[in-house]
Amino acid sequence: MLIEERLQGIWRIVTEKGSASIQELMDALNISESTVRRDLAVLDEQGRIQKVRGGAMVVGDAYSTKEDSVTQKKDKNLAEKREIAKYAASLIKEDDFVYLDAGTTTELMIDYLTTKQTVFVTNAVAHARKLSQAGYTTFILGGELKATTEAIIGPEAVESLRKYNFTKGFWGANGVHRKNGFTTPDPKEAKVKQTAMEHCAKRYILSDASKFSQISCVKFADFAHACIITTKISDPAFAECDNIIEVQGGEAK
Repeated sequence: MLIEERLQGIWRIVTEKGSASIQELMDALNISESTVRRDLAVLDEQGRIQKVRGGAMVVGDAYSTKEDSVTQKKDKNLAEKREIAKYAASLIKEDDFVYLDAGTTTELMIDYLTTKQTVFVTNAVAHARKLSQAGYTTFILGGELKATTEAIIGPEAVESLRKYNFTKGFWGANGVHRKNGFTTPDPKEAKVKQTAMEHCAKRYILSDASKFSQISCVKFADFAHACIITTKISDPAFAECDNIIEVQGGEAK
């Protein structure tokens, strides 16, 4: 295969999928690892793709492996998060059985709850405390406490989720991407999110504008698998999506 054919083949695969690993490119084009790495360097230099660790992604997406602590996240885009949280809380009705994922925006939802009979399950210690203090029946998952996100993760948490059937669930995500779906840096945390979603009738991702077109390490759901609540769609890639709710002043636009 001529070099330009290889370069075009790699570019096509990465563009169609949004991202591709070195192994995927080796298998698809039947070429060696060293050849893939060399060709990726050329394409990256040409600005046609973006090299990332272990593969490549389409230009324009932001790839991140970093996980900020809860303290670092709390004040970021706070006004936007409050609008999202207020609207999300309005979706919760009496007698709903709700899963509330760990995260700063999901925690803000608790400040806007108006129901009395809703029952909650959460994997966040802070959320469980606030919900209980507000008078709600609250269950917290068992398992490993992750210091950075203050989330309960691990196989014990995953197993305990399998017995539940939620009417609604609300999650945070580090990345929201049309091709790569909803992503987060930690495989164990991703598994908890994925399992909770599988046991939920209505699923909502709470995402400020900074998360769109971001890709993190581990996918926990397809893009079409949940409704996204945000304040403004500034990325044209999401302009025609029918699973996005834009909110302003706590109400849908």
